[in-house]
Amino acid sequence: MLKKQTPLIFELSVPGRAAHQLPECDVPEIDLRSLLPADLLRDVSVELPEVGEVDVIRHFTRLSQKNYGVDAGFYPLGSCTMKYNPKINEEAARLDGFAKVHPYQPEQTVQGCLELLYKTDRLLAEITGMERVSLQPAAGAHGELAGLMIIKAFHENNGDFNRKKIIVPDSAHGTNPASASVIGFTVVEVKSDERGGIDLDSLKALMDDEVAGLMLTNPNTLGLFDENIDVISDIVHQAGGLLYYDGANANA
Repeated sequence: MLKKQTPLIFELSVPGRAAHQLPECDVPEIDLRSLLPADLLRDVSVELPEVGEVDVIRHFTRLSQKNYGVDAGFYPLGSCTMKYNPKINEEAARLDGFAKVHPYQPEQTVQGCLELLYKTDRLLAEITGMERVSLQPAAGAHGELAGLMIIKAFHENNGDFNRKKIIVPDSAHGTNPASASVIGFTVVEVKSDERGGIDLDSLKALMDDEVAGLMLTNPNTLGLFDENIDVISDIVHQAGGLLYYDGANANA
């Protein structure tokens, strides 16, 4: 038997019902039509649903239960361990010093935030063995893009403009080849072995003077740690390429 279809929140709308009443305005009111050009103004009012707070909570909770999520079960997507972050982290992220900070604020007003960023920078450098790190990328694919731009700049700075290939495992996350393509690299796939790691013979066969680097998630998207990482790294480096460690591994 088919389950009863969940109605749209617009279908739950009742004229005059409200979830939350805003306090009276304590500043001079200005007609927005006087601030915006006529071509940016709507001809008709926004059709928003009129529902109570309980209706909103129940509606979206019901929708969330239709999907599989980490709160309801195990989510084994390799190294993407941000899905297992303690809920207390959400409280920290909502602190005013983070949630309400603005990039154009005077430096003297955000010293606490800058101190935490600096300490995070230094800790990540120590953990990874790097001299410098960047906290600029806002997400995994953004980090991939930044890493690949560094790889490209490294080779071009050395006058090696022939390195146009990025090797990506067949088990890689889809953003890997996408990021490489955006940078202008040619994506070359390397096969996995019977254990789910990179097939070393296949990797060796792909090495030439056009390889810019290898993108590798470890543990990979199968949830497996590739025990041959040292050998893989040596193979790529000996061919003049660089190794990019992908995604959420600082969280793994």
